[in-house]
Amino acid sequence: MSAPALCLEKVERRYDQAGSPLEILRGADFCVWAGQSVALVAPSGAGKSTLLHVAGLLEKPDAGEVFIAGAATVGMDDTARTALRRGEIGFVYQFHHLLPEFSALENVMLPQMIAGLSRREARERASQLLHYLGLSGRAKHRPSELSGGEQQRVAIARAVANRPRLLLADEPTGNLDPKTAEHVFEALEALVRATGLATLIATHNMELASRMNRRVTLHEGFVVELD
Repeated sequence: MSAPALCLEKVERRYDQAGSPLEILRGADFCVWAGQSVALVAPSGAGKSTLLHVAGLLEKPDAGEVFIAGAATVGMDDTARTALRRGEIGFVYQFHHLLPEFSALENVMLPQMIAGLSRREARERASQLLHYLGLSGRAKHRPSELSGGEQQRVAIARAVANRPRLLLADEPTGNLDPKTAEHVFEALEALVRATGLATLIATHNMELASRMNRRVTLHEGFVVELD
């Protein structure tokens, strides 16, 4: 069996709060495999964002190890971690963070061009992704000209433009009405099925969480499987 796309091994993460340590993760063990969609459901303040930041190599754990596609990352320098993050991990946040001065197509092209693809190759890949997500007719529109659901679908296309192994999403439908959230989640589901992505999504939406392969929560700094 191939290595998990993501594996946390005895991960600890704490912050200094008024001179005393605030322990968020206390030895978290957790893996996600290719093609799996995992919902991370926990109350606000439980550490969902911290877990995503550590998994996405945005923060280093205070102890333990983070494996991306079998590669240990804690000992890597910042340059190596950044390269791995750009190539292997995609991010979607609650707010789309699209660049306002660029069209939907250009927003999806940019990460590919930064990674070294030609403009032609990046345009072709971006066009394919927007078409797949039902946005062919909106490719030339800037973010301000798109609806909330359209903006999030562009953000998803941008997150997977470089063909990452792992997609991390932090409340990606949190700002959307239920019907729009459903459309965005359906697009995300279809993309996971089509590409074999490993996906970890922090969400408060239990209806959407129930449709994913697995559900986990955080309890006293540990990752706990639900159901």
